[in-house]
Amino acid sequence: MGKRADRREAPKRAPRQRLSKSARHVKWGSSLFIAPSFLGFLLFFLLPFLVVIVYSVVENPFNMRFVGLENFRQVIQNKAFQTAVSNTARFSVIAVPLSVVLSLLLAVVLEAKIPFRTQFRTFFLSPMMVPVASIVLIWQVLFHDNGAVNDVILALGGQKIDWMKSEHAIVVIVILFLWKNLGYNMILFMAALASVPRDILEVARLESATPLQIFFHIKIRYLSATILFVTIMSLISSFKIFREIYLLTSDYPFDTLYMLQHYMNNKFRNLDYQALSAAAILMSLVMIVIIGAMFFVENYFGKDVEG
Repeated sequence: MGKRADRREAPKRAPRQRLSKSARHVKWGSSLFIAPSFLGFLLFFLLPFLVVIVYSVVENPFNMRFVGLENFRQVIQNKAFQTAVSNTARFSVIAVPLSVVLSLLLAVVLEAKIPFRTQFRTFFLSPMMVPVASIVLIWQVLFHDNGAVNDVILALGGQKIDWMKSEHAIVVIVILFLWKNLGYNMILFMAALASVPRDILEVARLESATPLQIFFHIKIRYLSATILFVTIMSLISSFKIFREIYLLTSDYPFDTLYMLQHYMNNKFRNLDYQALSAAAILMSLVMIVIIGAMFFVENYFGKDVEG
């Protein structure tokens, strides 16, 4: 009986062995394909991040003496850092909501059947094709002390404004930010609006819902994920505005334009890696909290339309 049982079980074991060998080959093959990406992530993301953490808690990279949170305390108490945080926060609070709201309004307008709709889309997307150097040159021509905008103000009977060296400088940068980013955000919203279920919109119209009610009670709900994505991308772009400000004003701009990136760039040039690392970690923590809060809000308002 034992031999017969072995003969009956033998055919069942062979497929399992063949399957395990095949699965092993697939596993090793997948590992080989993933290895370059994993090594790249390890070398260019994880290890530098660990180095930043180490630099933020040591006196300097040479003696590596542990100082705890001393570098963070010095950074937080630094007047230049406080100015940079205040200016960056003010710019983001102004520019990011404007970018989201205006691009959504443009998408709603262009979704309607208006004349020259294609030409308007092209017009708003054209800034994405303009090089940064050209953008800076355009803004210098417009907002220089003797630029085109001041010429118009003088023609209207006003007084010249030194745009880049006054409290009005933030307005110039906000306009530049909107000019660059509205087109991209608008296209994202137009794609999201096109995916709103048409049957729900038809039912709402049959129930005599007004266009405003349809927009706020139906479309906004289905746009919640896109609004979150556009807000995060706009927030990231607001931190990248340093490039344009730097080309316009160099290392030390007027106080209202001194951003966090200026502070970090100057610390890097001075080889103050401890303050640079501490500031980078503080900024990362704030970004994590802000993005986490936005995910929570989106999940709360958009959970009824998922699936």
